[in-house]
Amino acid sequence: MKNIQHTTKNKLAIVTGGSSGIGRELAICLANNGWNVAINYAGNAAGAAEVVDEIEKLGQKGFSRRCDVGQSEDVTTFINAVEEEFNQAPDLLVNNAGCQTWAPFLELKEDNWDKVIRTNLKGCFLLSQTVAKLMIKHKVKGAIVNIGSGCNKVPFPNLVDYTASKGGIEMLTRSSAIELGKYNIRVNCVAPGAIEIERTKIEDPNYAKTWSAAAPINRVGYPVDIYNAVEFLGSDKSSFITGQTLWVDGGAFTMPNWPQEYRDSED
Repeated sequence: MKNIQHTTKNKLAIVTGGSSGIGRELAICLANNGWNVAINYAGNAAGAAEVVDEIEKLGQKGFSRRCDVGQSEDVTTFINAVEEEFNQAPDLLVNNAGCQTWAPFLELKEDNWDKVIRTNLKGCFLLSQTVAKLMIKHKVKGAIVNIGSGCNKVPFPNLVDYTASKGGIEMLTRSSAIELGKYNIRVNCVAPGAIEIERTKIEDPNYAKTWSAAAPINRVGYPVDIYNAVEFLGSDKSSFITGQTLWVDGGAFTMPNWPQEYRDSED
């Protein structure tokens, strides 16, 4: 990778789970808009290297390291490495890392429950706490954006562990926002609806058509829709916004489950 000179005036973002999916797109979009970006990965080292390469092609500094977000020692090591690499605290943390288990409630295994809660909810807590301490140390007016889900609001069948973890993130966002406000650290949540990425297209070739019908604006979302919300909440444009959830779902989780004829009515 090319050697790029940077100053500590460059804004720094950390994106967890940045080696693929929405995390990958968030990291690259941030770099395209002038941010240096550090990411972590669990097992996709090749994907992480590709993201760092893309970041540096855009003229920004990238950094990646393996980190189990549900393991406190890993989190501490990762954040210490980021501080050393960039000689600054991050201005923005995006808690994006997550996993899920598809299983009916009565068949969900304990180890799957533990893995999902550990990664999604505990990971969000550990990263937020560790990064907030670093922001306070460096006197950074920081922002934390937690990536939630439609199941912050609506329970999803066969995703009980995932739904529980995202509901927990909703309340973690609010409680941490209250406590961190006095340090000029804002905490908000972005809750995506149906977002078309490579994974969802593989899972359902008709994904866009199927889920477009669930949104009043009649389309699925794309990673750039999530980025636009994250960038807003991470910028000074939202300097008086904290403890909130921004729904990026085309209205899908606001619209009541009315019969189709009522949805189509102009009255």
